[in-house]
Amino acid sequence: MKRSKLLSLALLCPLLTIAQTEPAPYGVLPSERQLKWHEMEMYTLIHFTPTTFQNKEWGFGDADPKVFNPSKFDPNQIAKAAASGGFKGLISVAKHHDGFCLWPTKTTTYSVASSPWKDGKGDMVKDFMQASHDNGLEFGVYLSAWDRNDTRYGTKAYADAYREQLTELMTNYGELFTSWHDGANGGDGYYGGKNEKRTIDRSTYYEWHEKTWPIVRKLQPMAMIFSDVGPDMRWVGNEHGFAAETSWATLTPKSIEPGKPPSTWRG
Repeated sequence: MKRSKLLSLALLCPLLTIAQTEPAPYGVLPSERQLKWHEMEMYTLIHFTPTTFQNKEWGFGDADPKVFNPSKFDPNQIAKAAASGGFKGLISVAKHHDGFCLWPTKTTTYSVASSPWKDGKGDMVKDFMQASHDNGLEFGVYLSAWDRNDTRYGTKAYADAYREQLTELMTNYGELFTSWHDGANGGDGYYGGKNEKRTIDRSTYYEWHEKTWPIVRKLQPMAMIFSDVGPDMRWVGNEHGFAAETSWATLTPKSIEPGKPPSTWRG
């Protein structure tokens, strides 16, 4: 009997040793924020702006704030519908390319504060945040880097103001699951009445790696940063609502400038 037990233990020991040895990881490992984002599966973007009332997708930046007055706006109805449809998060397009801000930012007068909506005292980003939380949804924000209204666009002053806007959004709206940075950068616009085309060096102008993305990392460490090539999640390559079969989970992005981090952006 004793010999039998010793033999069984001897045979079992190698198995115990093997079971305790983890396999070496293969390839790039997802971060905690990326794993959490994957588990969400579906989320939606909500876009309100003066162009909503002008039957346009992209605004030129010249719309009068007075046209923005969604008197029957019900954020809870929208969030409830999203939750009922199986979405787990809602992103407010806090500012699109037309430059109109849906929160009372300190960086520009082109915002809800200059509109008749709620007598200029409204904050649509806050309303969407509260409605999202009330309906069990995570909340995120979208902040266009391009601004077709701001006369400072193309100068250092605008890049600084953009980071101030980002700081406001990262600070005042609770925990965010994403910070969405769209890719349209430079082109024709109103620019405070100048009505001209402005071109920027998109690889250096916003100082993404040096000054902009660190704001998100510091204030919202679990927020996924979106762009065409990351750093956390990327554009899938189309706007039809599906990913191609061969769109792998990992990729090796290439910079438009040798020796610099990738920074290819799209609108």
